Amino acid sequence: MLYPVQFGVDLHGISIILIVLQFNIQEDFDMSAKAAVLVPCFNEEVNIPSVVATLKKHVPDMDIIIINDCSTDHTAAVAAAAGVKTVLDLPCNLGIGGAVQTGLKYAHRNGYELAIKFDGDGQHKAENIAKLLAPIEANEADVVIGSRFCAKHDGFKSTFFRRLGIRLFFLVNSALIRQMITDNTSGFRAYNRRALSFLAKRYPSFDYPEPEEVILLGKNQFRIKEVFTEMNPRLGGVSSISPIKSVYYMIKVMFAICMVAMRPAVKQEKR
Repeated sequence: MLYPVQFGVDLHGISIILIVLQFNIQEDFDMSAKAAVLVPCFNEEVNIPSVVATLKKHVPDMDIIIINDCSTDHTAAVAAAAGVKTVLDLPCNLGIGGAVQTGLKYAHRNGYELAIKFDGDGQHKAENIAKLLAPIEANEADVVIGSRFCAKHDGFKSTFFRRLGIRLFFLVNSALIRQMITDNTSGFRAYNRRALSFLAKRYPSFDYPEPEEVILLGKNQFRIKEVFTEMNPRLGGVSSISPIKSVYYMIKVMFAICMVAMRPAVKQEKR
């Protein structure tokens, strides 16, 4: 079925309607569902079957929402064949920020109370979703980040340049929001309804938005908590971040973080 959707992004405080898109949605939607797992994907046809299988095994009552960011492979078809009922098939490539915001907008508009962001490359472990949701369900946090660094472990570690960037973001972001966040680049996150509503309108819509998101949430008084989660190496395919791109990424994200830090907090209704 084709659903016309007017899609907007937030370019560092300037809301702009980019284009009227049509999401090619393959779905059988259950409005009684409380939680959605948002899986942004770009060319992940190799990984999607195992990602979907592990989600169905560990969180069978949650709806899986695949956001296919105009992949050049068969990601959307493979996801549908794996039993995913909702596939948001974007007609142009928006990048990770735009793809995530698409999922957040969809979850917010369809009444979900909880959303979990889960990578399509197989690095996140579905058995850890319950750990992420526990602080939200106990009303201790609005957003929970799955961190690789808030406890010592001998599991999978990223490359040297990525670890360097992670350390830099740790120092800068912790100083800016006056809270220690050990894993600013982790894409494994859970959101309550309040955070979902906020980010659906204001999620950073550029590449690699996670560190910027932390500053945006911290400046606007959202309660952020980390829980330890180990991660897997990528199941298949190639990461979009090479060593050279890692340096470019650090510079670009640092600039974005500074821009967010200088913006005033958003006026929100009292809880």
